[in-house]
Amino acid sequence: QVQLVESGGGLVQAGGSLRLSCAASGRAFSMYAMGWFRQAPGKERECVAAISWNGGNTYYADSVKGRFTISRDNAKNTVYLQMNSLKPEDAAVYYCAADRSRTGYPRSGQYEYDYWGQGTQVTVSS
Repeated sequence: QVQLVESGGGLVQAGGSLRLSCAASGRAFSMYAMGWFRQAPGKERECVAAISWNGGNTYYADSVKGRFTISRDNAKNTVYLQMNSLKPEDAAVYYCAADRSRTGYPRSGQYEYDYWGQGTQVTVSS
């Protein structure tokens, strides 16, 4: 069992940066792959980044490669999403999620994930 709480969302101008944090409770955090998903109004939920349990492997959606960076600090039970060069199309509710499968390669499908945070709003003005 793990509980996830996101923070760091807000309003930013296009070209700006935000850093999202996801704080996890539970002793098993370091065993889980972690992902960041986003969902905009009228759009499907999509994975933007994911990271393996030890941080050795990462996944990024093509739309965010080179702009977003996912990282984790298992000692702090926290996963981060650094978002740079933000675009209006990045605006969405961003969710942190945990995957219990212990795969060596992070997965991008939302139904692969077992625990979810409440979401944090990211708004990008043009």
